[in-house]
Amino acid sequence: MAETKLTMDKIVNLCKTRGFVYPGSDIYGGFANTWDFGPVGVELKNNVKRSWWKRFVQESPDTYGVDAAILMNPRVWEASGHVQSFGDPKMDCKNCKQRFRADTLIEAHSKGTVAAEAMTDEEMEAYIAEHDVKCPHCGVRNWTPIRKFNPMFVTSRGTLESDADKVYLRPETCQGEYVNFLNVQRTARAKVPFAIAQIGKSFRNEITPGNFLFRTVEFEQMELQMFCREEQSMDIYADYKAKALKYIEDLGLKAENLRYHDHDKLAHYAKAACDIQYNFPMGWQELNGIHHRGVWDLSRHQEYSGKSMIYIDPFTNEKYIPNVIEYSIGADRLTLALLCAAYEEQALDGGETRVVMHFHPAIAPYKVAILPLQKNLAESAKAVYAKLSKKFMCDYDEAGSIGKRYRRQDEIGTPFCVTVDYDTATDGCVTVRDRDSMEQIRIKIDEVIPYVDERIQFN
Repeated sequence: MAETKLTMDKIVNLCKTRGFVYPGSDIYGGFANTWDFGPVGVELKNNVKRSWWKRFVQESPDTYGVDAAILMNPRVWEASGHVQSFGDPKMDCKNCKQRFRADTLIEAHSKGTVAAEAMTDEEMEAYIAEHDVKCPHCGVRNWTPIRKFNPMFVTSRGTLESDADKVYLRPETCQGEYVNFLNVQRTARAKVPFAIAQIGKSFRNEITPGNFLFRTVEFEQMELQMFCREEQSMDIYADYKAKALKYIEDLGLKAENLRYHDHDKLAHYAKAACDIQYNFPMGWQELNGIHHRGVWDLSRHQEYSGKSMIYIDPFTNEKYIPNVIEYSIGADRLTLALLCAAYEEQALDGGETRVVMHFHPAIAPYKVAILPLQKNLAESAKAVYAKLSKKFMCDYDEAGSIGKRYRRQDEIGTPFCVTVDYDTATDGCVTVRDRDSMEQIRIKIDEVIPYVDERIQFN
C-alpha cells in the first residue's frame, strides 16, 4: 500500500465528485461556510447519527430522547448567558477587510499545539504579533485589536420587527434539554441519575477560514446532559470521557490520531472540561467535548423562569438541584473525521491507483451495490436490487465495465458488491466482492442478506 499524504483538498474533491458534499448554493458561486450533503453524504451522516443514537440512547436505559424546538423563548438565552456574554474573539485584517477568530488563527498557525482557549485577549494578541501570524486570505499581518462578536443569528417573530419580537436561532442544542428537565423527569418517571439526549441543528454566525465541514454556520450536534448527584458527578464525568473515546474508536478512528485535551481555562461554573481531539489534515482539533457544568444551568433556568428545578429523591426525600455532565459531538465534524480516516490510495498491479473509503460497514452510505455483468442482465439484477433494498440501502449501477464500477463503489465506501452474471438464472447464485480485500465469493441469492447483515453490525 502506498503512503499517501492526506490533504483537505483531496477530501473536498472526492466529496464533490462522488456526491458526499457540495458547496452550498453552488450554482450561485457558493455561500461561505455552508455545505449541502449529496446522495452519498446524507446516507453517511444519517448512519453516523443512527450509530450514536443506538450507542447512547437505545442501549442506555437511563437516557431519554427529545427533539426540542430551534426557536425558543428569548428568555432562555438570557438565562444561559448567551445574550449578555456569548462572544468570539474576532480580529479584522486591515489590508483585505476579512474577519477571523483569533483563537482559530493561533490554532491553525500552531497546528493545534497551542491551547488558545486558555489565553486572554491580550495573550492572543501578543502571540499573533510574536509569531508573525499573517492573514490567511491576503498574507499580510495588519490586525485590529481583538473585539468580541456575538455569533447568534437574530430574527424577528410576527409582522413587525422590533426588540419585543426579537428571537434567536439557537447557537447550541443543550438548552432544549435543560428546559425539558421537568417534563422528561415527570413523564418518564426518571430517577437521578438520568440523561436527556437529542440530535439537532444549531446556528452560529461564524466568520472563519474554511476547513470544509469543520466549522460551519449551521451544524448538527449529537449530545446529552446527564443529571446526577454532586458526589457521583466526577465518576460520571470520567465514565463519559471513556465512553466518548470508545465510540469514535469503534467507528474507525485510530487511537494514535486521538487524544484527550483537558481545558486549562474553565468557565466560572465548571468543575472540569475535556475535549477529545482528532489529528485532521490541518492538525489537532476538537472533535467532541465532555463538561462538568455543576448546577449552573438548572439554577439559571430556575431563576429566570420562576419554576423550581429541585429534584426530590423518591427514596430519601432529599431535595437538591442536580449537577450536569454534558457530552457533545458534532455530527458534521465527526463525519469529516471519518472521511479523513477512511481515505486511502492504493497502488495496484499495472500502475493503477485505487482510491478506497474504508468506512465501518455500519456507517457506509450503501451497504450493497448490485451490478449486472452486462446490461442485458439488468432485469435479473433489478430483481436482486428489489429484494436487497427492502433490508439495506443499496446502489444499482450498470454503466461501464465491471472494473470501473467496482472502483466507483470503492470510492464511496460500499463494503459489498453483488454481481449478477449469466449463470445466476440457472444456479441462483451471485458473486459477492469485499471492498477491503477485493476477494470474491459465490453464494445463493437467498444467502446474501444474512451474509451482509452479519458483517455490518455496529456493537
